[in-house]
Amino acid sequence: MLTEYIQAAMHRAEYEFLEDDDTFVGKIPECQGVWANADTLEACRDELQEVLEEWVALGLQMGHPLPVIDGIDLSFKKEEAA
Repeated sequence: MLTEYIQAAMHRAEYEFLEDDDTFVGKIPECQGVWANADTLEACRDELQEVLEEWVALGLQMGHPLPVIDGIDLSFKKEEAA
C-alpha cells in the first residue's frame, strides 16, 4: 500500500522551470511542505520522491494525518472495543 501511495502522489506532482536560475522546482500540492529543486527535471523528480518518502515516514512515525490520495488512506484506525 505504501508503494501505491507514493506512486499516486508522484502522479500528482507539478513541475515548473525557473528561468531566473535555470532549475526545476517540483511540488505535490496535497502534501504540504513537499517540494524539490534541481538542475534537471529528472533530478527534480528523484529528489521530490525522496522528500515525499521521508515526509510520509515522519508523518506516520509522529502520528500526523496524511492526505488520502487516489483513495489510499495510510491513517491508522484504532479499533473500538466491542
